[in-house]
Amino acid sequence: MVRAWGRTALPPLLILCLLHLQYSPLVFAQEGQEKEPATLFARASEMMNLRRYDGALGLLNAVLEVDPNHSEAYRQRASVLRHKCRYKEAEIDYNKYLELNPGTATVEKELSQLLQAQSSLQSAYGQFDSGDFSKVLEYINKIVLVFSPGCLKAKLLKAKALLAQKDYSSVISETGFILKEDEDNLDALLLRGQAYYYLADHDVASRHYQKGLRLDPEHSDLKKAYFGLKNLLKKSKSAEDNAAKGKLRLSAEDYKKALAMDPDHTAYNVHLYLGLCKTLVILGRGKEAISSCTEALNIDSDLVDALIQRGEAKLLSEDWEGAVQDLKEAAQKSPQDMGIREALMRAEKQLKLSKRKDWYKILGISKTASAAEIKRAYKKLALQWHPDKNVDNREEAENMFREIAAAYEVW
Repeated sequence: MVRAWGRTALPPLLILCLLHLQYSPLVFAQEGQEKEPATLFARASEMMNLRRYDGALGLLNAVLEVDPNHSEAYRQRASVLRHKCRYKEAEIDYNKYLELNPGTATVEKELSQLLQAQSSLQSAYGQFDSGDFSKVLEYINKIVLVFSPGCLKAKLLKAKALLAQKDYSSVISETGFILKEDEDNLDALLLRGQAYYYLADHDVASRHYQKGLRLDPEHSDLKKAYFGLKNLLKKSKSAEDNAAKGKLRLSAEDYKKALAMDPDHTAYNVHLYLGLCKTLVILGRGKEAISSCTEALNIDSDLVDALIQRGEAKLLSEDWEGAVQDLKEAAQKSPQDMGIREALMRAEKQLKLSKRKDWYKILGISKTASAAEIKRAYKKLALQWHPDKNVDNREEAENMFREIAAAYEVW
């Protein structure tokens, strides 16, 4: 059937001309020439110069189909395969070349380098499993990627090692190079997302996870990372909402559950610890609050809010010196904050009072005792320590009697 030219058929004369051109000897000659090993090999060499290794590999395969004894094609293909760290296949091609051209020193050297790179990659995997991530990077950077710069496996392993070392900026950089060549690489999307996650850039992390899941909805690691992030943010928001509504006990439980989800997520957990500390201070649970604020300060020692809240928690726990120390440090870091100065003055007053005699302790009563309880305690102790009733230890009794009287006079 003649294809339409616009709305009309091609003119018969034009059809004849096209048919003649299609089956002319010149076209036959060009097609035959394109299948010649020399032409294919030349095109493969051009592809390699342009670093289009997949294209070069296809052309070299075609060369060797036509001419199984084309030794240079074996060498070039071995070079491409080594570049992509397909070491077993590359070794076979190098050996095939050496069968055709025994004793070629340059190829023997290339084969030796290949075996060294192969061994180094295996060692890098072993060191990763044992947790020696600096050694992993040493093997990959100094050997594997020198001889096999296109080795995707090595690049991904390098990114994993950097992630384990918490060098998140470098992970983002390394996976960026991978995604520039292959924007749909699921492993790179996962690693890059995890790096952003641990930098607490959750929106960007989520976008990487989502893109990966659009490509493969059943990818287990991407699903785990994505839904783990969603659950963390959900629980954190619940903690904040409950605190805002005055549901402090529920808020504290939510903060604790959020912190338990990923203890290694320090960039985010510092804020969860601070939120928990504030909630516990309001609840009057001083010791727990001190612990939570200390965790926040272990992550970020310059967090002024954590110093203030820990100072308040220490006041609740009657650690007057500790409270003064924390609040002084907070005041130095934020000298214009009058609220900190007021809290510091309260702490210093309590510290000063604490250095006086503890009249409550002398009378054996709590600091919340009523006037009636204070009076009863005084009468009981005054009777117990009256000198006339302690003839055998009169001196001690006189001292105690004076102390008890002085304590009662304070009130």
